[in-house]
Amino acid sequence: MSVAIPRKIYQPIAIALALAFLYFTVLLKLGNDWWHDENYSHGLLIPFVIAFIIWQERKQIGEWKAQPATWLGATGIAVSLLGLWAGTAGAELFVQRASLVLMLASIVVYFFGFRFIRFVAVPLVLLVLSIPIPQIIFNRIAFPLQLFASRCAVAAMSFLSIPVLRQGNVIELMPLGASEPKKLAVVEACSGIRSLMTLVTLALVYAYFTRPTVLETSDANARIRTQTKVYATLRAIVLVIAAVPIAILTNALRVSGTGVLAHYYGTRVADGFFHSFSGWVIYIVAAIMLFGTGLVIDRLAKFRKAVARINKMNKMTNRSANSVNLVNPV
Repeated sequence: MSVAIPRKIYQPIAIALALAFLYFTVLLKLGNDWWHDENYSHGLLIPFVIAFIIWQERKQIGEWKAQPATWLGATGIAVSLLGLWAGTAGAELFVQRASLVLMLASIVVYFFGFRFIRFVAVPLVLLVLSIPIPQIIFNRIAFPLQLFASRCAVAAMSFLSIPVLRQGNVIELMPLGASEPKKLAVVEACSGIRSLMTLVTLALVYAYFTRPTVLETSDANARIRTQTKVYATLRAIVLVIAAVPIAILTNALRVSGTGVLAHYYGTRVADGFFHSFSGWVIYIVAAIMLFGTGLVIDRLAKFRKAVARINKMNKMTNRSANSVNLVNPV
């Protein structure tokens, strides 16, 4: 006796098994990077966040009428396979991982249509943010951040009349009671790129879970729904962009504080428990500033709506008064 397996069950399983076979080594190395590279340790949480987002969207996904874009999806799949082959042949992990993201997007387009991407846009972007960038690009970003943090530290110490000398990303100072100058190096780990990557990811997650929604589904509220979606998208973009200067400035504050404390208590404050503890404190401060930015955006949007509502009421009142004057002229 044979049991028929519904297509909607075996098809996703077959696709998942095929992807696991193709990208097994890529996923294994990516997980290893998440586990060992502190700059991308937030990637360990990304699969769970993505799963939760898809679970939340399951109702809308189930109601979606598929409009497959076969040729576009097939082209994307072919390009993904080419990228996987090229990345494997050239031992370039970033190309292999980028092909995985393109492959997932292409499969969605192939089976559901291009417009369906809006349901998986956030998970795909989160996956992109968890992929380690090439080291040459990483260094081009990290080193300027190191110099900026060291300049801010020297500026803060000079403002407090603390004698200090900077040579590149190395700060030379004389701690109180010391007989010889000490050096503090603003190394790559202190550049702020770690908090930058994590805070940008947090900004996207925060924007998604606090986005405004419209429950009404009638055609009369189509304009309101469109405006709400546009506002939610712009709000997310502003939050992600705001996360960049927040991360950079808070890290500069951390390095500056470390330099000042090193003058009074010695360079040991730049190592050990205090160094790790200050990193967590500054990250919490950065997260609070990010959440505060979101609240300010929401308050400004509410204020704008209130002003628009008042102006509309004033126009209606003026129109009614003019109508009365026309009917009963003095």
